[in-house]
Order: sequence, then C-alpha cells, then structure tokens
Amino acid sequence: TFICRDTCISPFEGKTSFGMSIFNLGNAIMGSGILGLAYAMSNTGILLFLFLLTAVAALSAYSIHLLLKASGVVGIRAYEQLGYRAFGTPGKMAAGIAITLQNIGAMSSYLFIVKSEFPLVIQAFLRADNNHGEWYLNGNYLVVLVTVSVILPLALMKQLGYLGYTSGFSLSCMVFFLSAISRARIEHPCTTGWHEENKENMLCFMFTFFAPQTAYTIPILAFAFVCHPEVLPIYTELRNPSQKKMQQVSNISILIMYTMYFLAALFGYLTFKENVEAELLHTYSRIDPYDTLILCVRLAVLTAVTLTVPIVLFPVRRAIQQMIFPNKTFHWLRHIAIAVVLLIFINMLVIFAPNILGIFGIIGATSAPCLIFIFPAVFYIRIVPKDEEPMRSTPKLVAACFAGLGVLFMIMSLSFIIIDWTMGSSNAAGGH
Repeated sequence: TFICRDTCISPFEGKTSFGMSIFNLGNAIMGSGILGLAYAMSNTGILLFLFLLTAVAALSAYSIHLLLKASGVVGIRAYEQLGYRAFGTPGKMAAGIAITLQNIGAMSSYLFIVKSEFPLVIQAFLRADNNHGEWYLNGNYLVVLVTVSVILPLALMKQLGYLGYTSGFSLSCMVFFLSAISRARIEHPCTTGWHEENKENMLCFMFTFFAPQTAYTIPILAFAFVCHPEVLPIYTELRNPSQKKMQQVSNISILIMYTMYFLAALFGYLTFKENVEAELLHTYSRIDPYDTLILCVRLAVLTAVTLTVPIVLFPVRRAIQQMIFPNKTFHWLRHIAIAVVLLIFINMLVIFAPNILGIFGIIGATSAPCLIFIFPAVFYIRIVPKDEEPMRSTPKLVAACFAGLGVLFMIMSLSFIIIDWTMGSSNAAGGH
C-alpha cells in the first residue's frame, strides 16, 4: 500500500498567483544557453533552427503534460515521490540524484559566468585597462560576495512563490538584453555583404544543409527548455491548483521563452552571420569593449543569471530532503543548513575546480534527457492504471516512443562530447 506522506498536501499550497508562477517557471527555463543560440543558428540556418526550436518546445510541453497527468493520478506533487510510486526506492533515488546533479551543474555554470564576466564588466565600467590585483576585480571574491549578499537570502525563502518578484525582474533583464541586441542589429549591419549575396548563399543562410556543426545544435536545443524539476514544486504552491491550470502556466512560460530564444538567436545571427561566437556577448564586445549599452546588457545578463540560481536550488534541497529525510516535516534549521552547504560546495567548485564544468557536461547530457524525456514517460506508463489506459493504448505507446527519443538524445549528446574531448574542441558546449 502506497502511503502519501507530506508530499500530497503541502502547507504552502494555494498561495502563489498564476502570473507569479509563470515568472518562476519562465526563469527556471531561461538559462545561460540563450547566449549560445545565435551560434547554434549559424550552424543550422534560420529555417532549420526555427523547426528544431518549435519541435523541442512542443516536446517539452508534452513532457510536462505527462508529469502532471501522473501526478494527478496519485495525488503526488514531488518528482522523487513519483519515482517512488512507479519503481519504489530505486525510482525515488534515480529521480533525486538526477535533479541534484543536473541543478548543481546548472548553478555551477551560472556562478562561473559571474566569476568570469563580472570582473570584466566592472573593469570596463571603470575604464581600467589593467588589473592590478584589486579585490573588486577578483572573480573569486566577487562570486562569494554575490552568493552571500543576493543568492543566499533568496534561497532561504520558505516558499518558492516569493521568488516570483525576482523572477519577474530576471526576465525583464533578458527583455532588455533582447531589446539591446535588436538595436545593435540596426546599428551594426551584417558583416558579410547582405545585398551582394547570391541566391546560393541566400539558401545556405536560410537553411544549412549537412554542415558538420549542424548535428551539434540538436542536443543544445533539446535541453533549451529544462524546467521539469521545478514544475511540481511550482504546481504545489499554485493558487487553486489544477492540472489544466498548471499546464497553462507551463505552456505560457514555454511560449515566452520560445519567443525570446528565437529573437535573441535571430538578431545575433543577422548582425554577425558566420562571425558569431559561441558566447554572443563576446561577439558584441569585439565591436567596442567600452560601449555603454553592451556593458549594461552584460550586467543585465549577469543579474538574470544570478537570480536564476535560487529558483534552481529549491528542487535540489527538496530532492535531498526526499532522499535523506523522507519522513521529516519542515524545519527551519534543516532548510537553512541544506542551502548553505549547497552554496558553499558550489562556490568551492567554481573557485577551486573550474575545469569540473567539463564533467558537468557529461552529467548534464545524462541527467537532462532523463528528467525531460525518459522519467516523465516511464513514470506515466507505470503510474496511470492499465484499466484507464492499457499498455497498448495510443497515449502509452506515444509515451514509450518519447522515452526512446530521450535515450537517442542522450547517446547523441554523450557521443558529441566524447568526440569533442578527443579532438580538443568545444563544439558541443552549450545548453542550460
């Protein structure tokens, strides 16, 4: 007999508005990978990129549908407990470990951006050509300062819904980023003569055929909408929750980020074409490293990335509590301690072991397909009763194919990373 513990009815249930839930989920979707999408478009052409992005957005919405349907059948709103309901303790541990590794990797990559970019932005604002060892130009000090002053207080919030305000501000920073690169598109026309291109080049511009780099774009885009660990916690705190209402939150969040992703990639690509770099802001900095608008954009992106960390930390803390303290009710000391230990661990990784990000690439290529494709599908197949949907019913057969697609993406991602390592390149870099 399955006993629904404290995961079925949350003491925080029903307090977060529809709009705030959209902000939180949108912020969870938005990762640093948005900066690499223009480079991805340069490898695919506009039409293929649009097709792939549309397909991935639709697949992500379907994946969330599977999670919500399985959640509704058994009345559970915790990813780990869905794993427990489907496969017992191994299922719970697999889900908890995947969430922990995926989100620690994401938080590490965000803080690594803060460590590497923040000193350069400060140096550019001060017009300081040389770094003479000042503490405020030391990335290690700055990442600790940002963690203690911004991330930790937000991570200590009892309720995820309270972060809706900072999530809204984070998304507004990315809207500013989008506005700035659209303006830069007007001020800095294409680096290759647009009007001189012949019809053959125009075709390649719109649709890149069989380019070796094109294949690398698929896993990057496949993980562009990773938000699945955050879906059920946000669902738990949604006011007047229902499966339909949470699906609407998810669909709107995905649509907003889909639009932002495409426009960011399009404006960046149209401005620089084949000269676009894997990190878009570096490409703009080549024009004028002291350009005030570009500096403000870099600061806005840093702010957005920083404010995403607390959102991503919540599911990790929840996963750790489900794995280690499954029968314990909420306690402030444990709530604070897990957040502090996590942030200390991630800061130590970013400061002392920056090369560990390569390892997280492997982890991400393994955990992300599980969280997006494989787990939602197999949990759905196992949890939804056979008398309601037989094993050979269309919904379950589609879910099985969806899980197979996740395995395919995992194999592709791991293969490209291994090829990169053996060839000493970084083509497969990117993602969330």
